[in-house]
Amino acid sequence: MEFRVFNLQGHRFLEGAPGQPLIRRPEDLSMVLEACFDNAARALLLYPENMTEHFFDLSSGEAGTILQKLRNYHIRLAIVRSPKLQLSRLFAEMIADESSGPYFGLFGDRAAAQQWLCRE
Repeated sequence: MEFRVFNLQGHRFLEGAPGQPLIRRPEDLSMVLEACFDNAARALLLYPENMTEHFFDLSSGEAGTILQKLRNYHIRLAIVRSPKLQLSRLFAEMIADESSGPYFGLFGDRAAAQQWLCRE
């Protein structure tokens, strides 16, 4: 798994490569967490292609499994939304619920995702 490490405004985060699969199944998250700990990072900036195939379909349960494990380890996740990403109604509702919390956000561009990751 390859990540770029960023230090921005005193915050350290890992960024996945756009277009590259990283988490093919929820169990792969353990390797992502290991990369976070190895790099002293408490945040991730990822892209839809980095996520499992069914992450954006809440009925699969993959999003819940992944997000809960990240919360357990206090790792924040920002995903940069691609224009062609189709969200289910339930996923859109979950995003609305999550928008006020500190652990997960979906953003229209990389700059907005970085800004969110750098907030306290």
